Amino acid sequence: MFLNTLSGRFLILTTVFVMLAEVLIFVPSVARYREDYLRLRLEKAQIASLALLADDMIAMDLEKELLENAGVFNVVLLRDQVRQLMLSSPIPSPVSDTFDLRDPSAFELIGDAMARLVSPGNEVIRVLGEPVRKAGLLIEVTMETAPLRAAMIDYGLRILLLSAVISVFTAILLFLAVRRFLVKPIKRVVAAMTSYAEAPEDARRIIEPNAGVAELREAETALASMQTHLTGSLRQKERLAQLGSAVAKISHDLRNILTVAQLFSDRLERSEDPTVRRSAPKLVGSISRAVNLCESTLAFGKAEEPPPQLDRVMLADIVGDVVDAERLAVAEYDLSFSEDVPAGLQVRADPEQLYRVLGNLIRNARQAIVTAGKPGEISIKASETEAEWAIRISDTGPGLPGKAREHLFQPFQGGTRKGGFGLGLAIAAELIRGHGGRLDLVSTGPEGTVFLVCLPKAIAVLDEAAE
Repeated sequence: MFLNTLSGRFLILTTVFVMLAEVLIFVPSVARYREDYLRLRLEKAQIASLALLADDMIAMDLEKELLENAGVFNVVLLRDQVRQLMLSSPIPSPVSDTFDLRDPSAFELIGDAMARLVSPGNEVIRVLGEPVRKAGLLIEVTMETAPLRAAMIDYGLRILLLSAVISVFTAILLFLAVRRFLVKPIKRVVAAMTSYAEAPEDARRIIEPNAGVAELREAETALASMQTHLTGSLRQKERLAQLGSAVAKISHDLRNILTVAQLFSDRLERSEDPTVRRSAPKLVGSISRAVNLCESTLAFGKAEEPPPQLDRVMLADIVGDVVDAERLAVAEYDLSFSEDVPAGLQVRADPEQLYRVLGNLIRNARQAIVTAGKPGEISIKASETEAEWAIRISDTGPGLPGKAREHLFQPFQGGTRKGGFGLGLAIAAELIRGHGGRLDLVSTGPEGTVFLVCLPKAIAVLDEAAE
């Protein structure tokens, strides 16, 4: 419906406001018209009295004609401190009111005019004023109010008609201006949003800000920025989906390869070489974890990531396995590891997932120190309180770069080194959240980086877990 549109409502409001403005002008205009009407009667009465001054004796018919022409019943002129009845005729009724036009205020004129408009009866009033051209001190006339009220109504109707024409004409002009400068740009924005919603991945559908109105241009600029970010996010999600499909396929085949390697590694445990027998369990454990990781990746690709299988595990054993694996990778570098984990400390966690968390954190620290090319140390310290277990991983590396701090724990955005994908921290944070705990960045800078893993001791009830 037209009245429910912006143009229709603006047209109606403009018409109403212009009419309201004209009404506010109408009241003083009618008051001024009444004043001019009365002053004109005084002037005509003064001119009629001049005929008597020129000739003391005039015929009754001429006197009557002069009074009718002036629109009054009698004329009194004050000259030389003497009141003179210049012209007179019978008055049909007593004088009901007197109005002095010598020095009236605006409020008095408006009040008298509005009172006359609402008084339909015909009364006789007395009007006082100053003679023109100093022809005396005071002129006084008596007259009827019916002709005055009729003239005021006729003038008011003409003013209202003119106001209506002006308001409609103004409203039409404003209506056309609003359609040109507001409605069309808004419709263009709506059309751009609709077109973009049909294919948000198509960058050609992103709106180009070109509105002439500053506010609309700001809205278009904000919309273009939002659409640009959304298109980029959709493309990234599409690439991630494709990458996830590829990873799932690779993990499927890699699992089969590792399963065969796992079968052969079992035979190493029966080797007579003491060194091989000592290394075999770690090799078997690493291959087993790799197989489990492939299976988890396949499950994740089907959106069936299993929850952690919580159990009481010795934290020192898991930390030791991670550190031993990392030591093999830095045999030729000046890098040391410090383990401060109580021997009997048990935590409630999924051992495989906790191994992945600590492995990602320690591997990131090791890669940062190796990339810097300076000697360094990685420290793993564990403690517990009544509420939680805390694992503190610190290093003496160069600290996290700015991009990594801005996109911490976001995959493919928070890489800590050149060539990295930022997956390690994202995976670690997600796994710890699955345990009901948290992974926090305590500090980072030229002196090193510190991460804190917190695992709760309390077992959440169903309602708390849902929250």
